[in-house]
Parts: sequence; C-alpha cells; structure tokens
Amino acid sequence: MKKCIALFFLVTFSSSLFAGEVITVKGSDTMVILAQRWAEMYMKKNPNVTIQVTGGGSGTGISALINGTTDICNASRPMKPAEKQKLKLRFSTLGVEIKTAKDGIGIYVNEKNPVKELTVQQIRDIYTGKITNWKQVGGADSRIILYSRENNSGTYVYFKENVLDDEDYSPSCQNMPGTAALVNAISKDPNGIGYGGSAYAKGIREVPVKTDENAPAYFPNAENVKSGQYPITRFLFMYVKSKPTGAMKEYIDWILSEEGQNVVVKVGYFPLR
Repeated sequence: MKKCIALFFLVTFSSSLFAGEVITVKGSDTMVILAQRWAEMYMKKNPNVTIQVTGGGSGTGISALINGTTDICNASRPMKPAEKQKLKLRFSTLGVEIKTAKDGIGIYVNEKNPVKELTVQQIRDIYTGKITNWKQVGGADSRIILYSRENNSGTYVYFKENVLDDEDYSPSCQNMPGTAALVNAISKDPNGIGYGGSAYAKGIREVPVKTDENAPAYFPNAENVKSGQYPITRFLFMYVKSKPTGAMKEYIDWILSEEGQNVVVKVGYFPLR
C-alpha cells in the first residue's frame, strides 16, 4: 500500500513539474509566418508556455474559434456579424477583437512585367474580367493570367469586398492554397498577376497603386501604410472568445508591446504605431 501511495505521489509530482500552459493559435495564412515568429520568441523567454500555431485561412480559424477548437484565431479580415452571432450562440459572447499589426496588400507581377502602376479601378477590372490583356494597362500584348486565394482566405474576402467592390472574381482566376504558392506561380509566369500580404513579396515585383488616374501611385511600404496613402491597407487581427486572462493575456500583451511589434517589422508587416 505504501508503495502504491509513493508511486501515485511521484506521478502527480512529475506531472505538475512538467505541466505548462498551452495556447493554440489557428487561422490566417497571411499571418502564419508572423504568428510562428511571435510564438518562437515568446517561448524562448517563457519556457513554461507552449504556443501551437497552424494556418489554414482566416475562415478556418474563425470556424475553429466558434467550434471551441482554438484559443486564438488569427484573421486578416474582420469577423462578419453572422460569425459573431454563431460565437454568441455557442459561448454567449460576441468575442474580443484585437488589432495586432497593419498590412498593405501588394499587387504582384512577374519581375519582367513592364507595367509601371495601376489604379484601383484597373485592378478591379482585371480581376472581374473586364480587362484581359496587359496592353490595356500599358503592358505587353499578352493575356493576363489571374492568380487569387481560396475563398476561405481572409485576404480573398477583403480583396473582394474592398477592391472588387463586392463584384465576383473572374471565372478564369486560378485559386492558390496559400500566398507562398501564389507568389511562386507569378515568379514563373511573365503574364501573371496576384495579390497578398507585404511579407510575402519576394521574387516578384510589387506594382505601385493609386486611387484614381489623377492621384499619385504608392508602394505598400511602412511610410505609405502608416499614413494611409497606400489605398489597400488593412489591419491584421486576433480574435478570442472572451476577455483574455492568465497566460493568454500575458502573451497578447507581449505581442502589443514594443518587443512584439518589432517582430512585426522584422517579418515584413507594419506596426500599429
């Protein structure tokens, strides 16, 4: 009997010795590199906390939050009212929205593409199928090949609502499973065009964008995103079910601190201030 009691104590003690907080994070593909970097740095400083990060898209992360299978949802678009209502039905809360960084959605083309700039209207017309040849916007006489994100992507939804003015994407769009795949495709396709977060703009060229024909064109860099001059600027969000407490609050507070915002810059996005 004494042996059994001693064994039980040993197991209990060992479990408590190695027990730690586990925080699950799921969602935006745009944010996954940033979220992984935050997690890595934070866990080095706080070895008693484990942060598990997965992507899958903003829609996937929001569904996981509603289903109770993630602690934090990363989203590159705001939650929709219908999604908040689902969360309320499940947990009697509309959730808590936390702005974590800023992003300028870049318009990607192949490095060999000669197009110098695009207006928001031209981008809309390209992606809705009204403009189909590069010569219509100052480029070569070649068919435009459209690359887009899948519809569970927050970037897909944001782009549709804010750039396409909620018009449908052209049926000729090739939907890619992630921003990295989209960038890779355009880097190999001289006639390709795509869009995505600033941190992914490597091996391709970003086209300056202007609000209309008479306005100046701007790149999605820190100065232009901060000032709001770049016309396709957005926030990157975290969502949690209720007001964060304990280890989750400490983690989110760190993300919003100067140290956490420095990580935003290093990854290629833009800090909140």
